[in-house]
Amino acid sequence: MKFTVRVPASTANLGPGFDTFGLSLALHDVVEFETTESGVDIEVLDAGAGDMRRVPRTGRHLIMRALRAACGRLGTSPPGLRVRCHNAIPHSRGLGSSAAAIVTGIAAAYTLAGRELDADALHLAADFEGHADNVAASLYGGFVVAWESEGGFRAERLTPHHAIRPVVAVPSTQSSTHETRGLIPEQVPLADAVFTGGRTALAVHAMTSRPDLLLDATGDRLHQDYRRPAYPATMRLVDELRSRGIAAAVSGAGPTVLALPYGEQSGAGIVPPDVDVDGYEILAPAIDLDGVQIYLA
Repeated sequence: MKFTVRVPASTANLGPGFDTFGLSLALHDVVEFETTESGVDIEVLDAGAGDMRRVPRTGRHLIMRALRAACGRLGTSPPGLRVRCHNAIPHSRGLGSSAAAIVTGIAAAYTLAGRELDADALHLAADFEGHADNVAASLYGGFVVAWESEGGFRAERLTPHHAIRPVVAVPSTQSSTHETRGLIPEQVPLADAVFTGGRTALAVHAMTSRPDLLLDATGDRLHQDYRRPAYPATMRLVDELRSRGIAAAVSGAGPTVLALPYGEQSGAGIVPPDVDVDGYEILAPAIDLDGVQIYLA
């Protein structure tokens, strides 16, 4: 059996929506699977190819761990597999590379079981990730609002406004989600909570109907400033872009910077020429509206 899984990158939080908002980006990992008699043979190309510690070539690879967990949930046993990973999503940059690997493994398990992806796939993916924003964006595409209730993780996919054209500034440096989360206090001032709650509600409206409100809607007092010591250059760029009227935020746990220009603002040229982006790669991926895709050979 041969099949291919294509999964998009994602950016999370979008400023105020900590662990809540996700946006799917048309920057894809493409992973080819072929069943074999036994064992696991993994080849990694492009992003992560030289990092054997973070991207192992054994059953410890995150794709394989997610695949085995999903097979267990589905009541199947994983076969031997040959896996070839064409990775376009930068690792440890706040663009959902781990979420994409988790979604890839779960999609592969469902494919091997002859099943369509269902709501349980989100629960399983979010259990792995610890939150649902990135994995929901990679699963469903578009703009997602995710939350956790007594019944588990849930997410709603919304269609983002057609004029929004994301731009990401990807630095050469990496960050650790675990480390940057540790900088966020367990309690914040009431005024900051009220500010961020209002901006979170506004962001749903701005992302879907009123992109002209995105500058205000991407304001945050919950997490970004607390994480400033982890990536001061990232926050300087966010501050500079916002001072020029461009909606900008840290992408996920960083250190990538997300900008959300719209209409005539759109394009990689949104970054003014006098803003220092030395050390950053500027990309302008479209919003991926499809989410994970599976192609049978």
